[in-house]
Amino acid sequence: MRIELATVPGSPERPNEDWAATALPASGQGGTLVLLDGVTPPQGDDGCVHSVPWFTARLGGSLVELSGSRRDLALTEILAESIRRTADAHRSCCDLSHVRTPQATVVMARWDEHEIEHLVLSDSALLIESTDGSVRALLDDRLDRLPPGSLATEAIADAQVRNKEGGFFTAAADPSVAARAVTGRTPRAEVRAMAALTDGASRWTEMFSEGGWAACLGVLHKEGAQGLIDRVRALEGADAERAYLRHGKTHDDATAVYALL
Repeated sequence: MRIELATVPGSPERPNEDWAATALPASGQGGTLVLLDGVTPPQGDDGCVHSVPWFTARLGGSLVELSGSRRDLALTEILAESIRRTADAHRSCCDLSHVRTPQATVVMARWDEHEIEHLVLSDSALLIESTDGSVRALLDDRLDRLPPGSLATEAIADAQVRNKEGGFFTAAADPSVAARAVTGRTPRAEVRAMAALTDGASRWTEMFSEGGWAACLGVLHKEGAQGLIDRVRALEGADAERAYLRHGKTHDDATAVYALL
């Protein structure tokens, strides 16, 4: 088994709001992978005295601990409990009802000798390569299905679609959001490799269209997690006319986790 993790902040002046970890049991028969992309709030009050990295570190730490120690719990139950734990850690001093209370996208995978479980919430991606070489992208595509204009401004998105029915969902302070995640199971014998990508790393495919998901995983096979992020940074740097970066940050936090099983 080979596991690689690389992360690069979008700007050296700002903390990296992504968070990722993997864990392997002593038996060597399985493991767990967790990747979070913290949502950068707009300037102004978000009702919380804590930073996004504070939130992702606590949520991610709970997800790793429970996914390794509570094999009796489904990933949705683990996410719900981890959101509850994190909310309890700051509900006494923060307004958790605020639409911009700290929040994050979530990717989780947990495997043993029999199967791989997965969970995806919001716009980070999980790629699974089968033993025949085909690649499946496990995605929560709600952002792509929003009504036109829903993301025109931060204010419109917050009022109409953020963590709302008919919109999109992130892990914030409401444990019930776990039921909105995309989940599933795949026989372990059918899987050769996996990769989890925040949207800063998946730009290679989703923004710059350098190749499909299979080609993206091919870059990870050959160049590793850091190699994929380096390619994204080169593409961003070359887009001087902002042909691709019209509506996004020039550089976003980028994290990739690659596991060759």
